Amino acid sequence: MSNESDATDAGAVDDAGRPPGGEYGEPGTAVAPTGFELGTDGPKVVLAGLDGSDSSWRATAYAAGLARRQGAVLAVAYVQPILGAATALAGAAVEETTQEIADDLLAALRDAEERVRAVWRVQWRFLTMRGDPYTGLAKLADELRADAVVVGVSEQAGHKVIGSVAVRLVKAGRWPVTVVP
Repeated sequence: MSNESDATDAGAVDDAGRPPGGEYGEPGTAVAPTGFELGTDGPKVVLAGLDGSDSSWRATAYAAGLARRQGAVLAVAYVQPILGAATALAGAAVEETTQEIADDLLAALRDAEERVRAVWRVQWRFLTMRGDPYTGLAKLADELRADAVVVGVSEQAGHKVIGSVAVRLVKAGRWPVTVVP
């Protein structure tokens, strides 16, 4: 019994009159493109935004799993917000508080790594900077040449009107962005 869809018969051609498999190889073989190819097979750097919210922790866990499965580096970023003029008088106290948050997030990441170290390992780094969260994550994604950006959905009510960091990253269209609920 023969398979009628088998196109490896002698003299078989595709719709364009070419032998199956293309002109470069035997029928059914894949041929690699020639020349320079930007990118790799799978992500090499996965950037996760972490601000301490539940959704950002879920996003970081998702990004860690993605990095582990792909053999990528996980970059976890906390962008310390710069608050408006109304809080400028409390500048030093606010700066100290955001640094304490960064230190607490780093300690929690190290604890999480310790708990799962026997099961799996992922190469990761923690980055922090001051500024607007969208601008900071975009800058880090560009500097790291991130292949994927993972963030949590905004948990603030006002972001439904003015736009969240996640929506702004998606709209930028410069990286694949995954928004984790």
